[in-house]
Amino acid sequence: MNILPDAVDPQLLRHLSTGEALLTQFRDIGGRLAVNLIAAVLILALAIWASGWASRLVQRAIGRLHSARHPTDPTLQTFVGSVVRFGVLAMGLVAVLQQLGVQATSILAVLTAASLAIGLALQGALSNIAAGVMILIFRPYRVGDVIESAGRQGTVKALDLLVTELATADNIKVVIPNGKVFGDVILNYSTHSKRRVDVVFKVPLKADIIAVLQRLRERVESDPRVRKEPPPLIEVLDLTEAFAQAAVRVWVVRDDVSAVRTDLMLAAHLLSEDPACVLAPPRPSSAVDQSAPIPPRSLFRSKAPAKDRPAGRRSPRSPPKA
Repeated sequence: MNILPDAVDPQLLRHLSTGEALLTQFRDIGGRLAVNLIAAVLILALAIWASGWASRLVQRAIGRLHSARHPTDPTLQTFVGSVVRFGVLAMGLVAVLQQLGVQATSILAVLTAASLAIGLALQGALSNIAAGVMILIFRPYRVGDVIESAGRQGTVKALDLLVTELATADNIKVVIPNGKVFGDVILNYSTHSKRRVDVVFKVPLKADIIAVLQRLRERVESDPRVRKEPPPLIEVLDLTEAFAQAAVRVWVVRDDVSAVRTDLMLAAHLLSEDPACVLAPPRPSSAVDQSAPIPPRSLFRSKAPAKDRPAGRRSPRSPPKA
């Protein structure tokens, strides 16, 4: 049974065949696009998962490389983990764009132009980032160290890619750009466990210089905080018409530097005034306390002989004679 009319317009048949061909092409393009989109989504999801996994793996690997002397800095772990994460994500995004039909050469051209523009706009920030990377690599200081740089001294509280945060002795927050820190001299007071204490003092020429130095040596040798090796050094630096300049140099544990310096300065001052004064025994180590309190005057009592006092002078508070 023939359902078509006897006379069919050839132009209509031509249009019908063209429409069916276009519909077939659209169907094929849509199918390929759907497959590419699904593959791109899968690649992106895999890249996100792989970036997190690689970041955690690198952080754990760096954490295992620590030692008791140089513990791992969390900043280094975070920085390396972030670099690995963004690197894997960048490779995943490039794979996604290639899957969608974007050429890699055009992607590299766009990234190069964008990097150049960002580098010119953020030149100062990038210099600080570069300095932060160098600090994380060479480790001139760590979080918790006492350092001095760029005219500031304090304890390192935080270290990131842009700035270094210090806390001064009077608990003032100081933020220094890493570019200034890495480009300046860095003094790290926490690197070595032993430090030398130098105390320079003056002894009047009227005093017995030999007795003063001998008493000071006895004081140093009886101090349990002073290390025997290297041995203490007491020397005369200069002689003038009025006084002799001397110095005492001893090695102590890092946490006892302030306390030992305070005791030696007070002892040298009192012995310079009276070599026969009585000095109290040295204080115990303050390594746990990390403080250097000034001892009361009673710990350094000066007992001058009564015969050396002038006979005709009276105390200003003594009552007048009748």
